[in-house]
Amino acid sequence: MRDASVETRRARTRNGLDIVAVEYMDRRCLALLREDGSARRLGVTIPNDAGTLLLAQIEFPPGTTTERVYDEVANATTETDVSGGGPRLDSPVGGLCRIIRDADRLDATEIVAPGDHARAAALLALREAVPEAVNRRVGIAKRTVDDTIEKTAADMIVPFCHLGESLTLFRGAFESRGLDYAIWGHLSDANVHPNVIPRSADDVRRGKEAILECGRRVIELGGCPLAEHGVGRNVVKRALLRQLYGDRGIAEMHAVKRALDPSGKLAPGVLLP
Repeated sequence: MRDASVETRRARTRNGLDIVAVEYMDRRCLALLREDGSARRLGVTIPNDAGTLLLAQIEFPPGTTTERVYDEVANATTETDVSGGGPRLDSPVGGLCRIIRDADRLDATEIVAPGDHARAAALLALREAVPEAVNRRVGIAKRTVDDTIEKTAADMIVPFCHLGESLTLFRGAFESRGLDYAIWGHLSDANVHPNVIPRSADDVRRGKEAILECGRRVIELGGCPLAEHGVGRNVVKRALLRQLYGDRGIAEMHAVKRALDPSGKLAPGVLLP
């Protein structure tokens, strides 16, 4: 998908595949959606053999109708245009379907046409239900097992060529420590959120160790172990910041902060403690 989209942008092809975003959910995410009934409530069928769920958003040419979209889906498996009998024309959804067909997953794919805002919202809600499910489990464990249990998660980004290696890295770090975890995020940016689902305070401790281990390798790959926010208020994120920039780099950041905000009124503690 990425290669086809890059080619569309390079060649400025009007009817080529132009991917706007791809969201990723791993096997554990899908299990959470089933366990909590989120998929059923939103009317989304997740195949039992699915190990990954992708939500891909693509651009359509102006004026694309629902009828045309479904004709293009049908065209993906033919050599002629089903709506007119002539040669099959290139189209964004047709190109996407052929890629999915070649991966033998077309029967497990749902296409949402432009204008079907309710269905699009349901799929996006499915994605948001994953972090909600993880956070709910963290909260339950904190209340019922140990009140020191806390959210233990990372938000890391790597150059796209290292995406596969980063996913292997996160899985290995968690599994080698016997941790329950889920990974989701912005696949098209190679920016994902590996989250521990802690069952004990020791899971939290081992999860933090895993995150620091992953952070070191992500930096070596040319990525960033801190792709979002809340650095200054989180012990692990502060350690990742030091891994990334070192003592000198952090001192320089403090100097810039003092120069721009000598009274410390702007977002105190959010980035720098």
